Amino acid sequence: MQDTPQDTPVIEIRDLHKSYGQLEVLKGVDLVAPRGHVVSLIGSSGSGKSTLLRCCNLLEDSQQGEIKFEGESVHWKGEGLHRHPADRAQVTRIRTNLSMVFQQFNLWSHLTVLQNVMEAPVTVLKRDPKEVEEKARHYLAKVGIGEKAGAWPAQLSGGQQQRAAIARALCMEPRALLFDEPTSALDPELEQEVIRVIKALADEGRTMLLVTHDMKLAADCSDHVIFLHQGKIEEQGAPAELFGNPKSERLRGFLSATAA
Repeated sequence: MQDTPQDTPVIEIRDLHKSYGQLEVLKGVDLVAPRGHVVSLIGSSGSGKSTLLRCCNLLEDSQQGEIKFEGESVHWKGEGLHRHPADRAQVTRIRTNLSMVFQQFNLWSHLTVLQNVMEAPVTVLKRDPKEVEEKARHYLAKVGIGEKAGAWPAQLSGGQQQRAAIARALCMEPRALLFDEPTSALDPELEQEVIRVIKALADEGRTMLLVTHDMKLAADCSDHVIFLHQGKIEEQGAPAELFGNPKSERLRGFLSATAA
């Protein structure tokens, strides 16, 4: 993609609405992810966090609102529940620059860890396999599992599988990383392995959108935190402000419940 000015947000969303039939999940949400910033989305189950993330990556169609990637607006056709992206090439281009890490790892069981990490850059981006292998090994070492390159996913712990999924996302060399509850399927001990990797990526100044149930992770990593409640932004701000001095009753109740 063409270079864009440094002050142009990587992701910008205005007045986003998303429904599943009669159920409205997002009710006019705004979100800005500046370059090099970590934006965390918190809220109760069903508040719309993961749906918002999937709309950012165009894995879900939204019914209203504007989505921009590095200043470029997504083109739409149709209206309401019949609205879909109009340009499939644009969707592919955007998706390859927004790597997503899912809750359930989603590694291919028939490929080794190294092959999993190499697959998308080679098949989607058509990059040279030798160059991709070098980068894949680099990213596996970066997340602390370089010695597992030849292993099968079934031979890895949950924490190792999630770190392999992060390496796979990094190997696409995206403009932003999207994390959808990356630690919620892990035991507490394995969770810490993944949290250390995410914190290290945040320290590098990578652009990230992070849906998480871990308030400490959100507080430690984020430049900006958004609290969603029933499809709307109830409160947002810097982590110290949001966690240290919550203004809304709903956020105070949510933080009390998660601390219990």
